[in-house]
Amino acid sequence: MFRFIHAADIHLDSPLRGLERYEDAPVEEVRAAPRAALENLVGLAIDREVAFVLLAGDLYDGDWKDYNTGIFFVGQMRRLHEAGIPVHIVSGNHDAHSQITKRLSLPPNVTHYSSRRPETSELPEYDVAIHGQSFAGRSVPDDLSAGYPQGEPGRFDIGLLHTSLNGRPGHDDYAPCSREGLAAKGYQYWALGHVHEREEVSRDPWIVYPGNLQGRHARETGAKGCSLVSVEGGEVVAVEHQALDVVRWQQVEVDLSTAESASDSVDSVADALGRAMSDAEGRLLAVRLVLVGTSPAHDELVSHPDRWQHEFRNVAVGLGQPGVWLEKVVLETRRPQDLGSELERPDALGDLLRLVAELERAPMELGEIAASFADLKKKLPLPLQVGEEAFDPTDPESLRARLPAVRDLLLARLLDVEGAR
Repeated sequence: MFRFIHAADIHLDSPLRGLERYEDAPVEEVRAAPRAALENLVGLAIDREVAFVLLAGDLYDGDWKDYNTGIFFVGQMRRLHEAGIPVHIVSGNHDAHSQITKRLSLPPNVTHYSSRRPETSELPEYDVAIHGQSFAGRSVPDDLSAGYPQGEPGRFDIGLLHTSLNGRPGHDDYAPCSREGLAAKGYQYWALGHVHEREEVSRDPWIVYPGNLQGRHARETGAKGCSLVSVEGGEVVAVEHQALDVVRWQQVEVDLSTAESASDSVDSVADALGRAMSDAEGRLLAVRLVLVGTSPAHDELVSHPDRWQHEFRNVAVGLGQPGVWLEKVVLETRRPQDLGSELERPDALGDLLRLVAELERAPMELGEIAASFADLKKKLPLPLQVGEEAFDPTDPESLRARLPAVRDLLLARLLDVEGAR
């Protein structure tokens, strides 16, 4: 029996742009996380005395800012060399030959597969053959697996490949291939990379994405790490996910349907964050907090969002070490009462609500309003022009999607003023 480790998508020293705009962001901890996760990987390989380590591409995140990135990686490979553990690597789209201009010599235990054609490494002590081919450039439209050799009967064959397979949401379509095509090669295990979510595509044969080693932002949630594969009698007997991340990204959804006030919502958030922190098992937890439900607390939360966001952040800080950082608070609650009575009001508030309702039903009028926002679009800050938070005020559907939130904000604030008189 022997074990090996399959990992991918380390993205060492990923730049993680935009963290600075968060006043309380643990920038250094998040940026150092991919290095710490790689150290954890090496430690796991040594502790479990694995036969070899497979790295299925995207070790880096493009060209290095300086040599320190390469020096760190080489240092970790030397740790494995000293432990007598071979490492087999293919380059992916982020670290393809054409992208990395700086070079450092790798230790003798590291095999880096060519980008020109598939290569095979044999490990006779385990009766194993590893087949792999690196990316030659950032975009590879061809099925690289088609050129891999057929497996041999009685031998444990492994395919090491960076690929989108037949396509995965959120990932570019690189080195496309099919489950059936991989299975036809007669290999016992396909070690894939490129997709950041862990996925067992098949168990006969085993075709596995281990996911990335360390989550880097709010869309890469949950435990991240590698696959520890056990082989006995020429067959895979276990594929175990090993969590190696040091910063855990999580989306925490809190239903405020029973919260009678914004103060009650703080208690609900505290309970949810406490549970999430416990589940993180001693890691720094980066949370996107999403508040949902039809709630009596909605008007208060909408009327004074800054105050309550600071309350939620205070809750996170009070949870202690290693801590919870609120990356963002997303308010998706709704008012519990029907708008019928407010819509019938004969005053300016009623006029405003009727106008919003009319805009929701009138695509042509909304289109005319959107066109008038062309100058505003040019003045938006960069985070609102590109990326996950992008907002196009000239797109009628973008405006329409925000009408309920705008209506609730106006209603909450105007009723708040009215009640204060």
